[in-house]
Amino acid sequence: MKPPPRPPPAAAKAPLPWISPLQYRSPGRGAPPSPPPPPPPPPPSPPPRYLHHPELARLIVSSPSGQRALDIFNAAAAQRGFSHTPATFSALLVRLARDRLPRAAAAVLRRAASEPCRFEEPQFLPLVRLLPPDHALTLLRLLPSLVRRSRVSHKALAVCLDRLVSSRCPGVLSELLADLRDPRNKYLPKPNTCVYNILIKHYVKNGELETAFKVLDEMRQYTCADVRPNLVTYSTLIGGLCRGGKMKEAFELFEEMIEKDRIVPDQLLYNVIIDGFCRLGQVEKARAIFGFMRRNECEPNAFNYATLINGHCKKGEVEAAKTVFEEMRSAGVQPDAVSYTALIGCVCRHGSVDEGINLVLEMKEKGCRADVVTHNLLLEGLCRDGRTMEAMELLESVPLEGVQLNVASYRIVMNCLCSRGEMDKAVGLLGLMLGRGFLPHYAASNNLLIGLCDAGRVADATVALYGLADVGFMPETSCWERLIEAVCRERKQRRSTELLHTLIGEE
Repeated sequence: MKPPPRPPPAAAKAPLPWISPLQYRSPGRGAPPSPPPPPPPPPPSPPPRYLHHPELARLIVSSPSGQRALDIFNAAAAQRGFSHTPATFSALLVRLARDRLPRAAAAVLRRAASEPCRFEEPQFLPLVRLLPPDHALTLLRLLPSLVRRSRVSHKALAVCLDRLVSSRCPGVLSELLADLRDPRNKYLPKPNTCVYNILIKHYVKNGELETAFKVLDEMRQYTCADVRPNLVTYSTLIGGLCRGGKMKEAFELFEEMIEKDRIVPDQLLYNVIIDGFCRLGQVEKARAIFGFMRRNECEPNAFNYATLINGHCKKGEVEAAKTVFEEMRSAGVQPDAVSYTALIGCVCRHGSVDEGINLVLEMKEKGCRADVVTHNLLLEGLCRDGRTMEAMELLESVPLEGVQLNVASYRIVMNCLCSRGEMDKAVGLLGLMLGRGFLPHYAASNNLLIGLCDAGRVADATVALYGLADVGFMPETSCWERLIEAVCRERKQRRSTELLHTLIGEE
């Protein structure tokens, strides 16, 4: 007999879940906050964009600084298969020169000289104008290796020479002149007329007329067409003689130019001679030049008439100046701003301010813009006649017409108001000046403060001093003593102490 089958073993019971005792805290205490979920992974960064040469040049030019431009330049060079071109080198060099980083520019130039790309000389000429004089000369000497030529062009030489002449660096200029006159130099061409004219201009400007005429003699020794005195050469020399009052020598050179070199003078050269006679007060001789011009089929222009008008004005010949102005109109020459301004200054200085105002109105009708110089002449005339209210109105209205006045415009009126004792208007003008960012003349500021104290307007003087002190004004000793005396007389010692602290704080 088989034994009875055993019952199947009971299934194992699942273990009870573990319960933390922390869940059975007091009801007043809540469960701890669950930790925040982890942040999502950042998206994969896109691969860096490949910079091509035109875009790179634009980025370099528009970069906020020279250092940033250099960083972009170097980062682009790290791209696979990338090599810089003359355009990218030129953009970086100009950017560095504009930021006045000549050492960095010199390092880039040395790098450019070792590159296989071919450069063109015009790419470096803007750099010559921007670099300091010594670096400009270094670049000129390096140019043949950069452009793969034996010598630089006449234009490159002229640009560098003009840069050195205008920079007033005699040492660097002497180096270039020594190279120019050295027959063994291998990077400079023989000078042409343009180069000689720059040298003559330099010597004339420095008052070395004798040296300038030696250069003229050297030019005449050449027989080639590249070196020959031209109108610019003679205009520069004649202008130097006229400014020195040597009108006889100037006229002799003028005749020599016509007879010997067969050069026809233009209106600009005639104007140099007209101005020379006017400087010496010989206006009749200047006027005779007009007849000479017409006989030689050269009609005077507005510039010539303006010079003659100015010559009459300097001598106080108002009617003669008006006559020339009318002749100008009759000849069909439209007066320009220079002609109008010369006549306006003349009539205003001789008491005909209303006539000057009418001329300004006529200028506007003719579409000729009156600038700040013209309006300053009107302001001087109005103040000279004591018409200060009209001068104040002019200061108020002119900027609304788009004319930018300068500090002289306001100082003309301020000085007049202080000298006439019109303190109310002076205080109003001071507020207008400070509001527009202009500071009165130092003497006028002191006179204004003292005038207010003398008039018993100590409060206004105090307010004016605070406003002036905010822009860095410090009164002179006598003015300060007068201010303290006036404040203390009114038993306002606290205010005087505050003034003292304000001035000490400004220091």
